Amino acid sequence: MDIRRVKDYFSWLYYQYQIISCCAVLEPWERSMFNTILLTIFAMVVYTAYVFIPIHIRLAWEFFSKMCGYHSTISN
Repeated sequence: MDIRRVKDYFSWLYYQYQIISCCAVLEPWERSMFNTILLTIFAMVVYTAYVFIPIHIRLAWEFFSKMCGYHSTISN
C-alpha cells in the first residue's frame, strides 16, 4: 500500500466519522468541543477497562476455580 492510498483511506474514515456524528454541520468551535468531549469519554473508558477488567477477571477466575475444586498456588 502506498502512502497516497493510506492518506486517502484515513481522510475517507474521517469524512465518515463527520457524517455519522453530524460534525459536518457544526461550527468549528462546536466541532472542537464535541471532539474534545468524545475523546475524553473514550480515554476514560479505555483507562477504566485497563484498570478494572484484569481485577474482575482474576476475581471471576478465583470464584469459578473454588466452585470447581481447583485450588491455585498463586498467592497475593
